[in-house]
Amino acid sequence: MTNPATCNGRNTIVDSDRVEGPLKEAGGKIKEEFGDLTDNPDTEAEGQADQVEGKVQNEWGEAKDDVRDATDGDR
Repeated sequence: MTNPATCNGRNTIVDSDRVEGPLKEAGGKIKEEFGDLTDNPDTEAEGQADQVEGKVQNEWGEAKDDVRDATDGDR
């Protein structure tokens, strides 16, 4: 799924994974810090896992954008 956006006066398509991934990373960081503050290693580990998942999701979105951008020039 993609979300349209405008960049430098051009219409650009940004993959939703590039939006959701960093949000998941940020939420994971908050969860990790909360687990640390409450001395809850399970919550801390979940936060770390969420951060990794968000990073992978963002990179997947970047890869999809790169493929789409490379193939748009072929049309």
